[in-house]
Amino acid sequence: MADSDIPHPSSLLLPDEIHQAVKPGTALLRLETTRSREGLLDGAWWPRTRDIETELPALITALTGHLGPIERIGLDATAWHNIPTRLVVDDQVVHLDSDPVGDDTVLITRGHNDHFALLVVPPDTTADAGHEAMAHAVRADNVTQAAQILIATTTECTGGGPTDPAVFPKP
Repeated sequence: MADSDIPHPSSLLLPDEIHQAVKPGTALLRLETTRSREGLLDGAWWPRTRDIETELPALITALTGHLGPIERIGLDATAWHNIPTRLVVDDQVVHLDSDPVGDDTVLITRGHNDHFALLVVPPDTTADAGHEAMAHAVRADNVTQAAQILIATTTECTGGGPTDPAVFPKP
């Protein structure tokens, strides 16, 4: 494949209108494209609302398609409305745990001690900030915590100044 055929990060971002145009029940999800799992985060999820029973089934379905069956999901109870203890999605029971992971992260458990951490982009995030946060979260060399990514991308995309190079070093 020629260098010109390799998609560059800016061309991999979702169109600006995607978050508003996507139908309820569709997951906006990006996963790290390498199997190394060396970064702090394995992907990013951008829910449309804070209603977990509306948002989570699409995420579980998408993740199951890429990772296999999902057993548990850890969420911060203060960030979501009415978290049940389990959901049945595609005839599969997924247990939901209220963990102090922070409202910027969701923990996915596929099997015994096989965990994935996803950045959660807040539903009301602007398109530019959401796309930027998702792009940084899926970088294989990402060593930035989810909360720092959200702070830096929100500041950058709302005209608060350039992103701190210590938070997002150039690749």
